[in-house]
Amino acid sequence: MASSSPRRREILDQLGIEFDVVPGSVEEDINGAETPTDLVCRLALMKARDVADRVLEDCLVLGADTVVYKDRLLGKPANREEAIQMFEHLQNGWHDVYTGLALIDLSAGYESVCFEHTRVEMMELTHEQILSYIDSGEYADKAGGYAVQGLAAAFIPRIIGCYFNVKGLPVNLLYRELLKYLRTVDKSG
Repeated sequence: MASSSPRRREILDQLGIEFDVVPGSVEEDINGAETPTDLVCRLALMKARDVADRVLEDCLVLGADTVVYKDRLLGKPANREEAIQMFEHLQNGWHDVYTGLALIDLSAGYESVCFEHTRVEMMELTHEQILSYIDSGEYADKAGGYAVQGLAAAFIPRIIGCYFNVKGLPVNLLYRELLKYLRTVDKSG
């Protein structure tokens, strides 16, 4: 897996998938002109290619990238102030979460890129509620500055789509992509 995300590791462990973590060295630049789907697919593919090019053994590399979108792209907040701004922007309405997945097996000549999209509603929050959440520190290293599986769960009345996508790794999409990979590799091998 071309990611050091503890959430993605947790999900893969939960699924019983054996994997090694090889963090990529790709700069996660957000281009405001890109659509959310183009961005997450591009970054997931860059991460997977980066690791696939560095790993010497025959293996399947998984790259993933998640962004939040509400009127603009929101990646991971750089600091507390940016996290507060993001939360103020996301509260009291709907936003979208996109995760791109890329699978690469260089020895099999296999490369696949896809994405998942989920709608998330966040309730209206007071400034004090936002500050209390940000002060928990949970916002760090999370797209949109919140963790759906953590304290922020209390602020989310509805999700339309894949919960695991909001957590950072859409399980059903990954499963379908792994099946597609296995069918392709079985035909070629």
